[in-house]
Amino acid sequence: MNSATASANPAVFPISLLCLSNSWGGLELNTVRFADWMRQRGWPVQIITLPGSPIATRTTELRLPLATLQNPWKAADIPAAGRLASLLRGFDTRVLIVTRNGDLGLAVLCKTFRMPQLRLVYQQHMQLGLAKRGLLHTLRYRALDAWLSPLPGLARQVQEKTRLAAEKLHVVPLGIELEKFAQPGFSQAEARAELGLFLPPNAVLMGLIGRFDDGKGQNFVVEALGKLREKHSQLHVLFVGEPTRNEGNAYREAVQKRVQELGLTEAVHVREFTLKPEVAYRALDISITASVNETYGMVTIEAMAAGLPVVASATGGTLEIVRDGNTGLLFPLRDEAAFADAVEQLLEVPELAERLGQQARKEALATYSHHRQCELTENVLRTLV
Repeated sequence: MNSATASANPAVFPISLLCLSNSWGGLELNTVRFADWMRQRGWPVQIITLPGSPIATRTTELRLPLATLQNPWKAADIPAAGRLASLLRGFDTRVLIVTRNGDLGLAVLCKTFRMPQLRLVYQQHMQLGLAKRGLLHTLRYRALDAWLSPLPGLARQVQEKTRLAAEKLHVVPLGIELEKFAQPGFSQAEARAELGLFLPPNAVLMGLIGRFDDGKGQNFVVEALGKLREKHSQLHVLFVGEPTRNEGNAYREAVQKRVQELGLTEAVHVREFTLKPEVAYRALDISITASVNETYGMVTIEAMAAGLPVVASATGGTLEIVRDGNTGLLFPLRDEAAFADAVEQLLEVPELAERLGQQARKEALATYSHHRQCELTENVLRTLV
């Protein structure tokens, strides 16, 4: 069936995505979304993941082709490499896209010993961390046919920390379906009502969208809000997200306890993760990114597409996504005074908030659309086969 589809349209051919993760965060969500987008564009796409994983569940819900695989011996799992080759051959896979760094070893093993004709692409989602110029990583990366890096800065990091051939490296921003954020089709009042937010008429609602995790900065925002409300009692904060998977609820409970200690119960609003984040963005006046080190801030981009002024910590990939004074305001990590100053600028100069939001929406739509990610990826894939 896949061969017939490909022969009917020679511009497309069967591809598989490999992500053996049992978590459900940005990487996993983006893997499934990307597969679905490519399918909508006519590509035969298969997802290979762990049995019973959240990825497998979501893949099934979307009725995408699914294959499951376990590799208990990780990168040295020769039997698993053989099973992977069988799954790829069964789908007539021409290109395997690996979205999780931890699966590269298995994919390279499969290509090297089972399917030398296979084209192998790594879709980068995380920073590299330490340098990877040793023999093992050099041989592993040499087996790659293409490396897709989501930001220019991350691509420069790859050049600095690996021996990957420069011609294999491509900048392909991870895409988002931005239209639903830019044109939600409902008002701020309707969004707040749907979230059960009944705020005073003069309320200014700031929001941090993302799982409860110390690295996301909810605790920092609560402390800063306590001081800000001494002067700006109209400020409220919305947190939308669940605890980090497999890490318990201790951090979220600690944040909520601190809210009570500071007397902020009526000003801090917590809602669970939603499959309709556009509702949360529409309810906001200001979006906050307070992460310690966000590799690629999807929620920041979503907020920009929604036309919100963004106040963000000057760390990680956020430094490339948000241009200070143009598409948002940056503050040094965990600097409460600088954060408060940025928020007060937006409160005192409404024209600034409007200008930042408009410019942010324009840049987000031009750079981070899922259509653009798919087009750039297709251009790379077609050079490989």
